[in-house]
Amino acid sequence: MEKINFSHISVLLPESIEGLAVKPDGVYIDGTCGGAGHSAEIAKRLTTGRLIGIDRDPDAVKAASERLAPYNAKVLHGNYSDMTELVRAEGIEAADGILLDLGVSSHQLDTLERGFSYHGDAPLDMRMSQTGQTAADLANTLSAEELSRIMFEYGEEKFSRRIADEIVKRREIKPIETTGELADIVSAAVPAKFKRDKNPCKKTFQAFRIAVNCEFDHLSKGLDEAFELLNPGGRLCVITFHSLEDRIVKQRFAALCKGCICPPDFPQCICGQTPRGKLINRKPIEASEEELAANNRSRSAKLRIIEKIK
Repeated sequence: MEKINFSHISVLLPESIEGLAVKPDGVYIDGTCGGAGHSAEIAKRLTTGRLIGIDRDPDAVKAASERLAPYNAKVLHGNYSDMTELVRAEGIEAADGILLDLGVSSHQLDTLERGFSYHGDAPLDMRMSQTGQTAADLANTLSAEELSRIMFEYGEEKFSRRIADEIVKRREIKPIETTGELADIVSAAVPAKFKRDKNPCKKTFQAFRIAVNCEFDHLSKGLDEAFELLNPGGRLCVITFHSLEDRIVKQRFAALCKGCICPPDFPQCICGQTPRGKLINRKPIEASEEELAANNRSRSAKLRIIEKIK
């Protein structure tokens, strides 16, 4: 197997492992295995237990398989939103803990030819799975209205319409093919005073990445599948990196902990639903000052943990 240098600093590592409350004989799933930073820490705590890692990026699968070779662990190529089907094919019916780290790996960001970064010029790709539509495909085929919607909804970009119009204008001259071209378009469309303090490309590139990889659809389905797979007393830990992801996780966890869904004006409950989970942390866990100093990419990370009620 060709060795791949899949470097990645795992965010909120001790907090995640503590949150999972790993049992030596338990079954654990890392749905976004990446470079196996979190997975390795889980695996080394197991004796008769078992770990399944999942990742949609074939580079990650190769690197993680190599790193986890000494342990009772297996890495599967697939999307965490399909984890039920994936792990049941391995004979696993339920898990004691599941981790989802929703961040883009350092390997993906720093490998310019993957097309995630605006710090350089490379093919406008952004596909985590390395299959399907690229960001260039979206930039060159979607209407200005749809491009604007994607940037506004997924990137919270207030200049989304101006950027969309500039994309359409430029692609009439020649197709938009590289990250440098998209970065130049954003820079041309965003007013100068909004470019002084920070790079104006961040929100647009985030939006394209989310759209290319259908991240919110996978997150919604993945949260449902993960919670259903948990044994009673099992925990689901989710690390998010921007407010939109965190809102989805927060709302889904709140619904699982709520129980009754009767209208508030009903004199008594008739739905019979009871809480299925309990929050381990009311507020999200964030990176310590020490971690922030060592890894700037941890600045926006938030960890939420829910436990399935027995």
